[in-house]
Amino acid sequence: MSRRRSIPWIHRWSRPIIGAIAGFGALTTAYLTVVKLSLNTAACPTESCDLVLSSPYAEVFGQPLALFGFLAYVSMLIFALAPLAVDSTKNKALNIKIENTTWLLLLAGAIAMTVFSSYLMYLLAFELKALCIYCLASALFSLTLLVLTIVGRTWEDIGQIFFTAIVVGMITLIGTLGAYAGVNGAGTATNASGQQVAVRPVTQPTPGIGWEITTVSGASEIALARHLTQSGAKEYIAWWCPHCHEQKLLFGKEAYKDITHVECAEGGIDPRPDLCKTAKIESFPTWEIKGKLYPGVKSLNELADLTNYTGDRNFTIVGAP
Repeated sequence: MSRRRSIPWIHRWSRPIIGAIAGFGALTTAYLTVVKLSLNTAACPTESCDLVLSSPYAEVFGQPLALFGFLAYVSMLIFALAPLAVDSTKNKALNIKIENTTWLLLLAGAIAMTVFSSYLMYLLAFELKALCIYCLASALFSLTLLVLTIVGRTWEDIGQIFFTAIVVGMITLIGTLGAYAGVNGAGTATNASGQQVAVRPVTQPTPGIGWEITTVSGASEIALARHLTQSGAKEYIAWWCPHCHEQKLLFGKEAYKDITHVECAEGGIDPRPDLCKTAKIESFPTWEIKGKLYPGVKSLNELADLTNYTGDRNFTIVGAP
């Protein structure tokens, strides 16, 4: 009993605490992954959360960044609690081996997550210039996990911590810079077929207006836009919503002027939040066609099908891959 009392409380409780924090992180990133994949808006006290989630930085290798965060937190949860599932009285050697191995994995994981989170904080401050509470929470979780991993046990070789930090930190930083090397700014690009490609915005929108529509409409886009208006279709938008900007880019500057849209956000041009509330709009953009709601960005072909458009479909603007 005296030996147990001599063990610092942080050493006895570090793994459960690390597991709890990793669990909170997993729940947060799981929620953000669902929001990202469903094109819904995140529950957030500021508009910046959706700006960040819809930016090119919110995807890695074509998948939501939050998904990779979820996998990282789940891994940390497993590393933290794995030794607690082994009966040390029956297989002490195995328990010691799992203890040492998982502490090294926790250290490497916490270092990688902290380095990556630090880079994301840089992007938030200087590139996106946005405040995302989920990103800040994740950065705090990562840093806390690193501190708890370092102080949560007695490391016999302090140099091991520094060596691991240097190696893992450099690998993480190089990998992060490589993953984001191809991120483009807001605007358009041209693909191999010569079509205009709508590129999601990186910068902050102009207050009350949003981002500039940089794509040029073709005859088909203009014809479809006029058909949508004539058929009574409405688009519910928010000036700060990146997904709404993606939808605008698919139409192009000239065609979008003919779209009937309802501004749901205060501070926008001619806002009508009352109409949006009455229509039970939960995410942006949302199309109202023939009395039914269709949330999310829709391709021009989808909108044509929904409104029985029979005109030319030689659309020259496509969504970014």
